[in-house]
Amino acid sequence: MKIILASDHAGFNVKESVKNLLSSRPGVSVEDAGCDSAASCDYPVFAERAARAVETGDADFAILVCTTGAGMTIAANRFPHVRAALAIDETDAKTIRDHNGANALVISAEKTPSDKIPALVDAFLAAHSPVEERHKRRVAQLSEEGNRLVEVAHLKDADPEVYGSILAHERQERLCINLIASENLTSRAVREAQGSILTNKYAEGYPGKRWYSGCRHVDEIEALAIVRAKALFGAEAAYVLPHCGASAILAVYLAVLQPGDTILSMALDQGGHLSHGSPANISGKIYNIVPYGVDRKTERIDYDAVEALALEKRPRLILAGASAYPRTLDFARFRAIADKVGAYLLVDMAHIAGLVAGGAHPSPVPFADFVTTTTHKTLRGPRGGLILCREKYAKDVNRAVFPGLQGGPLEQVIAAKAVCFKEAMQPEYRQWAHQVVANCAAIAKDLEEDGFRLVSGGTDNHLCLVDVTAKGLTGKAAADALDETGIIVNKNTIPFDGNSPFVTSGIRIGTATVTTRGMKEPDMKFIADRIRRVLANVGDESVKAEVREEVAAFVSRFPVP
Repeated sequence: MKIILASDHAGFNVKESVKNLLSSRPGVSVEDAGCDSAASCDYPVFAERAARAVETGDADFAILVCTTGAGMTIAANRFPHVRAALAIDETDAKTIRDHNGANALVISAEKTPSDKIPALVDAFLAAHSPVEERHKRRVAQLSEEGNRLVEVAHLKDADPEVYGSILAHERQERLCINLIASENLTSRAVREAQGSILTNKYAEGYPGKRWYSGCRHVDEIEALAIVRAKALFGAEAAYVLPHCGASAILAVYLAVLQPGDTILSMALDQGGHLSHGSPANISGKIYNIVPYGVDRKTERIDYDAVEALALEKRPRLILAGASAYPRTLDFARFRAIADKVGAYLLVDMAHIAGLVAGGAHPSPVPFADFVTTTTHKTLRGPRGGLILCREKYAKDVNRAVFPGLQGGPLEQVIAAKAVCFKEAMQPEYRQWAHQVVANCAAIAKDLEEDGFRLVSGGTDNHLCLVDVTAKGLTGKAAADALDETGIIVNKNTIPFDGNSPFVTSGIRIGTATVTTRGMKEPDMKFIADRIRRVLANVGDESVKAEVREEVAAFVSRFPVP
């Protein structure tokens, strides 16, 4: 057992007596964090030294002493994993361990007689009775509420304008139902890694092959992220450097294509993505894009039509993947088509990566030459990109990412990716991924029962597309009305849409975020009913006000990580 001691000048003599008491104990190691004399000093310096040791695991417990105990308690409790509590007598000392999980004993030099201190210390260190379930629950809650504010606490003084906007968004996350299919909520661990001091490090290159010195520790983290990504998806090679999904796709293009080569990809207005070859995107300016879409009647991919188009156009690369397609993708069929025309197969699984990781959607990795994804969306990590590929393409992809497209990687984001990959390997993540799909099926069914038409007749994954034109609405009008009530969706084109992309005929609904908050199938009924009420009364401000209050009360039961 390692115990670290600290005090202010008024507690110096008590600290010294505790040090003498513990130094002779077998199996006890004692470290003194100061102060060093009874001369006036600043207590936070010494309290924070001791608290840091407990926070990092360098000490098991801390014993802190000051005049009243208040200053040491306040200073130590600034550290997330430190629970410092003042004890005046033996009963207090035992209770703060058993009931509150305290790992830092605070002693008041003024209120506790010196002859009582040995018994006080012994009671604290000897406390080991089983902690009741109610106390475990309450201690766990100490690390929940307020943590999101602690993450940005320094901004309050440094930049109050930015701080205020972040707090406003934090409130929005808590009080709204977020159904944006491309969004999710990260864990605090992911956010801490992304906001870490790794942002200070320049690390051009790859682990073990950097242009800069001093990269030992970022090499460790980046190598760990690569190993985890390969293990999570069963890939031969992985690249964690891409800043986003679009740059990951562009890196694959750069690795194996020449300008002007033909790419067969899903049309943007049929469910594809800008980076798949939109004329507005660099991919559409450099390469010859041949779009495929869905069948007008079924609104699903017609693989026979895709094959016929591939045989006619002979693309160098076929891209499978979408940003607004609610059905399972047949990767085996795409592989067979690619093989028939001698094309590379690239799968963009940005939207479904988390479902793939959690076993809730078939994996493209066994079929594709290259797989790209974002690391947010259903993967529930930081905003960034990832490339998986077969080993034989590894060097080409390597050169395409760096130095082809990028300079210094974002090592703080790579650390956050490593964290999210580890999270996605846990059993509870698999449960979450399947619940996302179950929730989406439930809300789709509820909306259909409420008279809404669903594109393709339903959903197999985390999103559904709702045609709102039968309700006399545009996608924009529907999304705006829902936003006013705390239900956030996005307007979205639907196949063969008669409206512009800025107006649209549909809305896209996703269930990743609400599932992360703990919602299940019965809760989807509540959401679907409020969507119906709002869209049936778009101009009724009283209905919007009622729904807004109902939504705020409803989401209060589901904490944000």
